[in-house]
Formats: sequence, C-alpha cells, structure tokens
Amino acid sequence: MKILLAPDSFKGSLSSKDVCNALKEGIKRAIDAEILEVPIADGGEGTVEAMVVSAGGRIIGVDVTGPLGERVRAYYGILNDGTAVIEMAASSGLYLVPEDKRNPLFTTTYGVGEVIKAALDNGCRNFIIGVGGSSTNDGGAGMAQALGVKLLSKDGNNIQYGGGNLDKLVSIDLTNIDKRIYESKFTVASDVDNPLCGERGASYVYGPQKGATPEMVDLLDKNLRHYADIVEKAIGKDMSEYPGAGAAGGLGFGLMAFLNANLRPGIEIVMEVAKMEEKIKSSDIVITGEGNTDYQTAFGKAPAGIAKLAKKYQKPVIILSGGLGRNYKDLYKIGVTSLFSIVDRPMTLKDAMINTEELIKNRIEDIMRTLIVFVQS
Repeated sequence: MKILLAPDSFKGSLSSKDVCNALKEGIKRAIDAEILEVPIADGGEGTVEAMVVSAGGRIIGVDVTGPLGERVRAYYGILNDGTAVIEMAASSGLYLVPEDKRNPLFTTTYGVGEVIKAALDNGCRNFIIGVGGSSTNDGGAGMAQALGVKLLSKDGNNIQYGGGNLDKLVSIDLTNIDKRIYESKFTVASDVDNPLCGERGASYVYGPQKGATPEMVDLLDKNLRHYADIVEKAIGKDMSEYPGAGAAGGLGFGLMAFLNANLRPGIEIVMEVAKMEEKIKSSDIVITGEGNTDYQTAFGKAPAGIAKLAKKYQKPVIILSGGLGRNYKDLYKIGVTSLFSIVDRPMTLKDAMINTEELIKNRIEDIMRTLIVFVQS
C-alpha cells in the first residue's frame, strides 16, 4: 500500500512538515506501508517551508522592517530552479504584532519589499509570494516604497507608513523603482478574490481581525480608494476591482499595480511545484488535513485542492484535522472520502494545541487499524 501524506500546517501547533512526521509515525504503529510525505500550504504561513521541502531548495534569513517599523528576522526560500518563495507574513504578519498593539492605521508592508529586494540581489527573477496572515492595510504602499517607488505628500516627501497615512498621498514617482522588477515574473499565491475597496474590500472584511475599530475601517477604506485613484494616474489603469486586489490588506493590489503580478490560488501553485498530480496518481490513499476544517475549506484551502485532484483519479482522501466545524460534510461533495478530528476526549483548545502531535499519531493509528481489516480481507 502506498500512502501519500499531504497536510497543511496545524497553525499555532505544528508545521506541515511536523504533521507529516506525526502521521507517518502513527501509521507505522498500525501497518507496514510505503509512505510519501509532501507538506503543503495555500499561500499563508508555512508556504516557504512546504515548498522547499517538497521541491528542494534552501531557506535564507534576512533582517527587514517589521509591521510596526521595528527590525525583525524574516526569511524566504530559493527553490532548486532559482524561484524565490516569499511569505509576506514572515515580515508583516499578524503574529508579529502583540494583540494590544494591533492597529492597521500604522502597520506596513515595507518589509515585504525588502525581502523581495534581497531575493533580487540573490539573482532571483521568478517569484512566488504568499499573502496570508497579514497585519497590514496599506495597499502594498510600504512594499512599493522599499522597492524605490516614491509616494509623495504635498510637501514632496514620502508619506509615512500605514493605511492611516494614504490620504496624504498626492502623487507617485516611479523613476527610481528597482528596474530588476521588469526582468522578473511575480505570482501571488492567494485564496481570496476580494476587491480593494467597498463592503467586500480589504478594510471591511479583514480590517477588524487586525485591530481596526468600525471608525478605523471607514477611514481605511476611504484611504485605499484615494490611494487607488492616485495609483491609476501613475500607471494608467485601475487595478482596484481585480479579484484578489484586497488580499493581505491590499498587498495584492500593490503587487499587481507595481510589479505586474499575476494572482492565482495558492494551493494550485504549491501543488504544481510539488508535482502533486503525479504523486496522487501513483498513490493508493491520500491523507491531508489542517488545524480546523469546516465549509470554508472548500473555498480554495489546501485540503480541498488535494481532494479535487484526487477525485480526478478516484483516489480515497482522508482529512484529519484539529477540529471539524460548521457544515464540514460539504467536503464530501468535492471528493473527500472521510473526515476525522484528532480530539479523542473532552479538552480545551489549549490542551489540544499542546498535545497535537500525540493526538495525530493516536488517531491515524486508529484509522489505519480499521482500514487494514478491509484491505486484508
């Protein structure tokens, strides 16, 4: 029996690679099988590690400007073919901002631009940028500034960091933008299709989880609209309504406008790089999972991408997740065979997160011991 392990991370507990290790150990307690490990991600935290592990490459650390203007240690990956893989969360992620300091009026994507510049300096000209887990709402303004774009106020100086200062913008000077951008290809890994502004835009949909009050949300949305108008004058087209422009507080917009980036579902990109179709085709069973699975998983998250591809080859898919939420059975419609939670007794979320590794091992062992009865019969 050949088993393909292709889980996403259990956020806050284990990386996708660690989940693979736990699944493998649990399976080996029950049966002797050929096991292939392919950690995955959908563009959020863990994308760099997952792609480097599955496609080969290395991870490089770099000191950049954090979301609050402080210095942080970020990282990016370089795959064996020279492609740079970047997680915006590594430099501008919500996890880098203490809860009592979360305020998207001030957080910046400047560090994202610095990571891109570091990869350019390293000779990279093909980029995959994951935009999940953002703490920002600046429309990618900071990123653009780090790459040489001047966002000028009426006094002729660069505007300050953060979505709260975009209303100060009066003109954009592209003269000093890093010219290596025009030699490069940028692909954005995102699982959202929100526009930049409006009720479905970056500010209203994602601003509150980043610390924005209702008053802040109104201001941020107004500022992004103003910013988009000035950007349109500079580049000659309006990118604000493009699907995904609102990703990561509008970083999707900034990447499209200044770097001519193409947005694609993150799981599709990861599966292509990992040659997932070939691996699914040659496997007998596919096991995937994530921290929590519910009806939203079907909307482009990693386990759904795996299930849809496995359905093409009529391969059984088991989802093993930290928890099963609202309408999780909707996933049966897209090719999932069965779903299980790792939780085996009443416990707090904290306990479950602390004991995730052992819970995964125990539950997958139970599943495999049941499965082997039918395989051997």
